[in-house]
Amino acid sequence: MNGGAKAGIAGSCVILLAAGGYGGYNLVSTGSVSGRPVANPSATAISTTPPSDPQALKLAQSFLDAWKTGTAPYTKAAAQTDAPASAQQDLNGYSSGLKLSSIAFGNVVAQGPDTAVAGATKVDFTVTAQVGGASGGSWSYPDAMDVVQTNSGLNEVRWAPSVLYPKLAAGQRLAAGSIPAGPGRATVEASDGTVLTASKYPSLAGVIPTIASSTEGMRAETGSTGGSGVEITTSTGAPVSTLKVFVPATGGVIRTTINAQLQATAEAAVIAPVLDGLPGSVVALDRTNGHILAIAFSGHSGDTAINAELAPGSTMKIITSAALFDDAGLTPSSPAPCTSDVVADGQVFHNDNSIVPNPNTTVEEGFAESCNASFIKDGYDNLVHGSDATDLAKEADNVFGLGNWDIGGGVQTANPQVPMNPVGSNAAADLIGQGTVTMNPLILASIAATVRDGAFHQPIILPDQPQPPAAQALNPTTDKYLQQMMDFDAHNLAGTAEPRMNSIPGSGGKTGTAEVGPTGHVTTNGWFAAYDDNISAAALVQGGTTGVGTAGYIVQSLFNADH
Repeated sequence: MNGGAKAGIAGSCVILLAAGGYGGYNLVSTGSVSGRPVANPSATAISTTPPSDPQALKLAQSFLDAWKTGTAPYTKAAAQTDAPASAQQDLNGYSSGLKLSSIAFGNVVAQGPDTAVAGATKVDFTVTAQVGGASGGSWSYPDAMDVVQTNSGLNEVRWAPSVLYPKLAAGQRLAAGSIPAGPGRATVEASDGTVLTASKYPSLAGVIPTIASSTEGMRAETGSTGGSGVEITTSTGAPVSTLKVFVPATGGVIRTTINAQLQATAEAAVIAPVLDGLPGSVVALDRTNGHILAIAFSGHSGDTAINAELAPGSTMKIITSAALFDDAGLTPSSPAPCTSDVVADGQVFHNDNSIVPNPNTTVEEGFAESCNASFIKDGYDNLVHGSDATDLAKEADNVFGLGNWDIGGGVQTANPQVPMNPVGSNAAADLIGQGTVTMNPLILASIAATVRDGAFHQPIILPDQPQPPAAQALNPTTDKYLQQMMDFDAHNLAGTAEPRMNSIPGSGGKTGTAEVGPTGHVTTNGWFAAYDDNISAAALVQGGTTGVGTAGYIVQSLFNADH
């Protein structure tokens, strides 16, 4: 749309045609108080004494009569103001912008001196405008004007945008025509067209209105129909506020990637009796393209499925293993002694009491039984080089795409944290998902999907959102090793994921138990990340003593529903 050029007189305007079939006009003012002009220091001809109520009422009625009976260019009405040129253009723009067929005024009442404008008497009145166009109608609203007098006793209307409409400001326009449905009016649907509502899918109570009101959601919206009415817009036609609706607009449809069946399953899984009331959360992805299929959580700590920032425990060993394969040349059969404890940078790291020490443990076996000592020893020996402990973070960021994600629809998610330069013993603790590493089920579901698909696909909740690739492709040999180990964990009796995954075809998994909280008040969280032939999923149960005994049940429910 072309912008209006200012005329040579302050306060003048140029008639414009706004986008979407609106007529409009611009207003330029030297300043206002509550929509009315402040005293102009150069207007020395204006008396500081306001006109009497009868005088102001007489002048106001004369001006309104001239406005009512006149047509463009409204010469007679404009001549009764203190800025005839500006008033003439503004009145003409009002008529054009509203496609005005007629106008009437009533309830004209003088209210005495205007406390906001020195030397002015305020006159209230009511406007009834017949707005034209294909879907116009009658529009009534209360308004007001200020009447001033010159030192010679001549009464004039003090011209301002507010004479046309009380909330009209300088640089804004009145425009009549099509009114879009606007943010938040669309129906948000699952990928199969099922309507998503907070009552049916409570975990999406915050997600649904966010998507409906987002810029990305509105771009993806289909089937909306515009209504008609009157708006205030900016000089460029951007909507400021809707003043009158003649025909209501109807919202369209925004289709998401959510799978209605899996979402319902996830909602039930996070409150299943087996969790004994512990807060749980889960995310499921289409492992082939990163589409978010389900987001669910329970408890009162917010959406931990996508916004938790918690230590992921041994699920981090997926990335640690990848770094050992890529950067240290290890294989699943490489030695990874599982001692009862191990010391790194002066800190002692222990295994779970259920793990039997074995000096002949391999990487694959240490992964399956989740031996911390195996990964601290191999990881600290091969991935930490003096003060350089960047290998783990580089693997996470460059290969698995961990970073600042935008899943679309304005939905906010917490970014993972795998620090590039961990301090002291954190360089060792990070290797087993403790220390300074933080994640959530969304991140872990993506990690599992990357392993199963052999490539990173950034998770998205709107189908056409951008998906920046990872900086570096997953090495096919490394991927083969990771799938081998996750399959072993899921289907071998020695694997910690086996109790939940043994009956799921094509599945692979990894459990995790993370210690959280200050010394003396340490609790544990249970984690579980896995995939099958179609989807990946990851779950968190806060307070869970093991991943397989808590979060594993949530993930198992989704895979059973997938089959």
